[in-house]
Amino acid sequence: MRIGLLTSGGDCPGLNAVIRGAVLNGVKTYDDEFVGFRDGWRGVVEGDIMDLPRTRVRGLARTGGTILGTSRTNPFDGPQGGPENISVMLERHAIDAIVAIGGEGTLAGAKRLSDAGLPVVGVPKTIDNDLNATDYTFGFDTAVSIATDAMDRLRTTGESHHRCMVAEVMGRHVGWIALHSGMSAGAHAVLIPEQKVPMTQVADWVREVHERGRSPLVVVAEGFIPEGLDEVVHEKGLEQDGRPRLGGIGEYVTHEIERMTGIEARNTTLGHIQRGGAPTGFDRVLATRMGMAVVDLVHDRQWGKMVGLDSTDITRVDFEEALSGLKTVPQARWDEAKVLFGR
Repeated sequence: MRIGLLTSGGDCPGLNAVIRGAVLNGVKTYDDEFVGFRDGWRGVVEGDIMDLPRTRVRGLARTGGTILGTSRTNPFDGPQGGPENISVMLERHAIDAIVAIGGEGTLAGAKRLSDAGLPVVGVPKTIDNDLNATDYTFGFDTAVSIATDAMDRLRTTGESHHRCMVAEVMGRHVGWIALHSGMSAGAHAVLIPEQKVPMTQVADWVREVHERGRSPLVVVAEGFIPEGLDEVVHEKGLEQDGRPRLGGIGEYVTHEIERMTGIEARNTTLGHIQRGGAPTGFDRVLATRMGMAVVDLVHDRQWGKMVGLDSTDITRVDFEEALSGLKTVPQARWDEAKVLFGR
């Protein structure tokens, strides 16, 4: 078979490992040929492809980013989009299947194309770990590791100056990165989109820690909305797709802590550094396994499905199940972490 791969949406550590796993399994097991669509769905719509021989994927497991490039193009936009036009493109280039590697938006587009009869399967990709039907997505562990390391460094300067340090991490709709990195770094408060905590409570946690001679560490997800505010804090306008360009809640929390407690505070926004660099060992293994498994999915002609992780097993899941809603931090996990706040 001749299989086309695409990476779409935000970049994420592990994307290249998926590509490598897919190509190696396809070539060695099935004698497949592979091409890559440049820049996500744009490459599909425009028929912009590159060959992916086995030699092209050597050493990719340890490399961040994506050799295919990415974009947020919708496959149904423009005169070249839609299933009819994409079907013609596939026939023109003799491509038998599309493997879409991406998050909720990417997989929603993949589902629509599959529902229209196109041979499309998927690999879940979201650094926020917010997709249903899979326990973890690759890139999440790397982001947590990077954030934890940064917080460890913030703790040392905070303790030197007796300051409260606030770290803003990724998490538009869910707080998985904030929760895991915060617990890992021993944070004294973790603020996530799923929980509307009043700033008076945050100030109390900070004050308790400071009065014991410690330097408080507060971790806040970029999509956190404090109790009393109606919408997310964003100071940088809108993304191309119309969503708020997040960033600013860390500064807001820092200002409020200083105002309410009188304790000197500083904030750091980790931003895109969480996406960059080499994936962790966990993410390399997970991404490689998913890449290998999605090729088996193609050969079984399981269109409209994606691979997922259930405990330690790679599974096959309908797009519809994966897109049934965001995987948010459950109340029990928040309550578990909250025991440590202010301690």
